[in-house]
Amino acid sequence: MNRKGILVIVSGFSGVGKGTLVKRLTQKYDQYALSISATTRNPREGEEDGREYFFRTREEFGRLIREDRLVEYACYCGNYYGTPRDYVEAQMEQGRDIILEIELQGALKIKEQYPDALLLFVMPPDAQTLLTRLRGRGTETEEEIRTRIHRAVEESEGVEQYDYMVVNDDLERAVDEVHGLVEAQHRKISRHLDFISQIRQEVKAYAKGE
Repeated sequence: MNRKGILVIVSGFSGVGKGTLVKRLTQKYDQYALSISATTRNPREGEEDGREYFFRTREEFGRLIREDRLVEYACYCGNYYGTPRDYVEAQMEQGRDIILEIELQGALKIKEQYPDALLLFVMPPDAQTLLTRLRGRGTETEEEIRTRIHRAVEESEGVEQYDYMVVNDDLERAVDEVHGLVEAQHRKISRHLDFISQIRQEVKAYAKGE
């Protein structure tokens, strides 16, 4: 059986630890490829163009949109983010499961185009832990943190549109839980209709003594 890759969408509130979870997942299991998003936001300390993100100007990002080279794009906290189409589809054809760490708007747009995509929402164990993690990053001002908390309130209204929830309390447990959900998605009947049809025909042939 040929194993085609799955699109795995990982979303969650800012500060919930999505990036850490996804990074550990790709380290622990070699079947995953991490999609690199294009964004108009400025790089944080230590980030490099082409590694964490493709950092683009608003003019460059607009060109990507016009040329239909993004699977999805959305504005989040004043900056644009988008997923390059060619990279995503090439990885899936090679049998790799591609992880997209994006926000709710983009996730739902991708689900429209790729109905077999697996949507996972990462939650904190409680709201206080989320606030502590945001402040612990040391990358945003208090005003920016408040903006992200308000955004989390909005995002919490859309969680029901995802397939599964993963609580990021213990990192290793959360990583293994995500991997288990991806493996279960690979075994969905709808992904193996050709194989099932083949087995059905072979069994019928044996039943007839052929």
